Amino acid sequence: MKESRIIVALDFNRAHDALALVSQLDPSLCRLKVGKELFAVAGPQLIEQLTHLGFDVFLDLKFHDIPNTVSRACKAASDMGIWMLNVHALGGKKMLLAAREALPKNTTKLIAVTLLTSMDRDDLKDIGLQGEPDQIVQRLALLTQDCGLDGIVCSALETKNLRGIVNHNFCLVTPGIRMADSSQDDQKRVATPSQAIKNGADYLVIGRPITQAINPLAALQQINQEISAM
Repeated sequence: MKESRIIVALDFNRAHDALALVSQLDPSLCRLKVGKELFAVAGPQLIEQLTHLGFDVFLDLKFHDIPNTVSRACKAASDMGIWMLNVHALGGKKMLLAAREALPKNTTKLIAVTLLTSMDRDDLKDIGLQGEPDQIVQRLALLTQDCGLDGIVCSALETKNLRGIVNHNFCLVTPGIRMADSSQDDQKRVATPSQAIKNGADYLVIGRPITQAINPLAALQQINQEISAM
């Protein structure tokens, strides 16, 4: 069986709701993402429940702090048995290296966030970052690769150019995935599953198109079929 490339975003504020959704999914067809809100209310206990159900978990907390603090946070997160976690590339080289040192290779996957998919050029200008989003993403991607991390989180619209500058085994994880007939909601740099895979994404983070579907498992199966046919 091929490795699942879909990561379902559990964007809930109660563990009960998240587990109700998860009970309708198949761990052979997807992985799960637990972000700040859900982790804040449910904590490590939920991670334990999800892994016990057979799911790989991506802990999306975007650690961004001084190197020693991030190093310890990464080690603590990895000890929960998660599949993947992330830090923020804007934390800089020292922080990225500290995170890498905390997690031995071939254990928990360690990736870095480049720019949030909700940000566009105007948002970058507001915080003093000059240039187009894709230029900044490329610089942060190369920094992350140089620090030995396993990959990055980036917009699906940036993966095609990134594939030309990073190593073939450098992992590209893409949020902002929407179906062709879906609303973009609060995301500004989005793509469909097939577009993202065609552009070179390794994993697709998908929330509402699955979690708010009438039949979440059917929606998951449909997306898997779509990307498997490529």
